Amino acid sequence: MLTVFWDMKGPVTISFLPKRSPVNAENYCELLETVRGDIRSKWRGLLTTRVTLLQDNARPHTAARTLAKIDHMGWELLTHPPYSPDLAPSDYYLFGPLREHMRGNHFTTDGEVMQALRKWLLSQSREFTRLEYRS
Repeated sequence: MLTVFWDMKGPVTISFLPKRSPVNAENYCELLETVRGDIRSKWRGLLTTRVTLLQDNARPHTAARTLAKIDHMGWELLTHPPYSPDLAPSDYYLFGPLREHMRGNHFTTDGEVMQALRKWLLSQSREFTRLEYRS
């Protein structure tokens, strides 16, 4: 399972959940710590300003433990409205073009898939991750 955190400068964290690992609040909270470390190392000083996190309303994202973690880190949370018919930005802006790029490729190992995904994500221009330029 691929999880991507990005801002208008590009990907911040690209993470792959190991096979047979549960998708739960505990794993998501650990991933948020990784994201905080990646922000700290890639964009020094950003954590002294307000970090705003937009995520969908999947259970691991809305669990009390996760919400407490986000609050503890001092991040602002923009939630995706419950029962919204609208797609989350990642569903539309990221995974659609990614699916098109991967179509027709054949891989023999999970590592090859991860490498291809990471390479594609990192090759995208800044305009790709700037949602305000999308129509």
